[in-house]
Amino acid sequence: MAIALAPHCFRLLLFLHCFLEVFASSDSDSDSLLSFKDSLQNSSSLLPSWSSSTAPCSAHKANWEGVLCSQQGEIWGLKLENMGLKGVIDVDSLKNLPDLRSLSFMNNDFDGPIPDIGQLGALKSIYLSNNRFIGEIDTSIFSRMQSLKKVDLANNQFMGVIPQTLALLPKLILLRLEGNQFQGQMPHFSNRTWVSFNVSNNQLDGQIPPGLGNLDPTSFYGNEDLCGLPLKPCPSSKPSIPSIVVVVAVVVIALSAIVVVIIILSRRKQTSTSVEDPRALPKEGTSHDCCEDDQCEVYQCSSPIASSASGKKKGADKLKVTFVRDDRVKFDMPDLLRASAEMLGSGRFGSCYKAALLSGPVMVVKRFKQMNNVGREEFQQHMRRLGRLRHPSLLPLVAYYYNKEEKLLLFDYIQNATTLAFHLHGTSADHRLDWRTRLRIVKGVATGVSYLQNELPSLIASHGHLKSSNVLLKAETYEPLLCDYGLIPLMNQEDAQQLMVAYKSPEYLQHGRITKKTDVWSLGILILQILTAKEEVEDLASWVSSVSPDQYQDELFDRELVSGAARGSEDEMVKLLKIGMGCCHVDVEKRLDMREAVEKIEELKEISTYGYHETTTRTSTTHDINDEDFYSSCASEMDMRSSRAMSDEFINISFKS
Repeated sequence: MAIALAPHCFRLLLFLHCFLEVFASSDSDSDSLLSFKDSLQNSSSLLPSWSSSTAPCSAHKANWEGVLCSQQGEIWGLKLENMGLKGVIDVDSLKNLPDLRSLSFMNNDFDGPIPDIGQLGALKSIYLSNNRFIGEIDTSIFSRMQSLKKVDLANNQFMGVIPQTLALLPKLILLRLEGNQFQGQMPHFSNRTWVSFNVSNNQLDGQIPPGLGNLDPTSFYGNEDLCGLPLKPCPSSKPSIPSIVVVVAVVVIALSAIVVVIIILSRRKQTSTSVEDPRALPKEGTSHDCCEDDQCEVYQCSSPIASSASGKKKGADKLKVTFVRDDRVKFDMPDLLRASAEMLGSGRFGSCYKAALLSGPVMVVKRFKQMNNVGREEFQQHMRRLGRLRHPSLLPLVAYYYNKEEKLLLFDYIQNATTLAFHLHGTSADHRLDWRTRLRIVKGVATGVSYLQNELPSLIASHGHLKSSNVLLKAETYEPLLCDYGLIPLMNQEDAQQLMVAYKSPEYLQHGRITKKTDVWSLGILILQILTAKEEVEDLASWVSSVSPDQYQDELFDRELVSGAARGSEDEMVKLLKIGMGCCHVDVEKRLDMREAVEKIEELKEISTYGYHETTTRTSTTHDINDEDFYSSCASEMDMRSSRAMSDEFINISFKS
């Protein structure tokens, strides 16, 4: 009988052993994570679920916030993002988690040198972007992490050279190093298929490795001394021997030709002098020259056409307007300078003019003040990207002009257009908008910003400056046109931070960074302005949230909106208000993304209204609004004051190369 019980006892002991081993492993994982938590400065309030009373994982379900669990209940990742975490990342604790494969501490407040993540040799992905890490990176860190596929260190303060060991990682498919202070030449990355690669806005120099030549040029923007595909060609550092021989031969031939010409002219002069009638010679003190200036062109007297052509050739590059659309009448700077110009507005961002060319086109010219740090190649490539955009809610870029001192963007002039700001914040009630019109404007703006995000994926904030004065409304139809979009990569950083709407977002004010949802926040604020007609931005969302729902009609919604609304449309207004609040949530993680916002907005109904919109016939005088009132935004941050006079400032554009 004892023999018969032996197998059962063995199975029981084996089960107990396995159970105790799993339990001990879970206990060990908990201890490791709690030790890691203790190394953080503010974790007690931010990670309340991390407690010894519960296990981190129950099978694939995570009991602790930010812990990623496998089907077998093992901890394979930590995702602690957007929490404001500070302190030390305790790698010694994390290396006790044998199944750990992914770490993400993005959008926190960690600082100091990068932790020695090389001890976590099994990691496949590491995300440390948008923190405040500093200093050089030890090359040995990545030499111990041969399984790495994804590395994101963007928007920190790393410096020194990019570790050569990154290029030796065989499985690497994502590398984000933008927004740091890396210097020197790039490692030689081999040809591979990248999911994402970006080293923009550093201090790199030299030639881009050939294996990266097929990537998007924006991946390398902001490195003034980088060259090679996909950017500008690198200058030849050492001329070849054949080229030297050719140059020497050309020089010798040219010198020989000059000597021959001089001899021939000298002989002709001697012959002419010997046969010339002395009475035909000029008297002393007179001249037969067409001008007395020694700088006159050689052919100034005999060939005025040659003189003109020579002058045009010298300034051709400086006076060239580059068009990004093929369906417009072409012209250059001399044509633009001869145009009848009116200043539409000026402010801290720049100046805006209406220019009626003699050849017929009427253009809006935006002259920017805060773009002097952007290089020619970077500027031109970005202009080509903006020129390819096609959407009914975007004011299309037509052409541009670049030199070191001047940056001009040219757009079509929209006759009798107004700005959304004029209708929302103007003093005249005659120009207020009804519910149907406001909802159509919101839908047009939302789809326009969503289009920008899809077409400009490399930009963190694809619009970056969305506000009521940057939304033009066409006459009669009130269809919206977005202005001043996609300019953040071109602006001087310090000026952008002071002037652009994106840098007034909660995430920038609290954490010093903008995100893909920053434009969503700007859209939310715009929606609240459309519903309330309030002009302020900073405290608008807080004020809206403080109003009780039963007071929306009396205290929150614009009176002009409520008084002209049809029965039942109030419910749609409240829905739009909730969408607006969801868009400008202070917590980025809880904020709607652009796709969600557009879907919710498209579901809202356009309920017809009575009164203002349908019974009022707008005469031509209704739209006879000063150009500066509706185009004041075209240079952005324009003061509503402006001058209608011919502008000397426009005429005195600098053409320094």
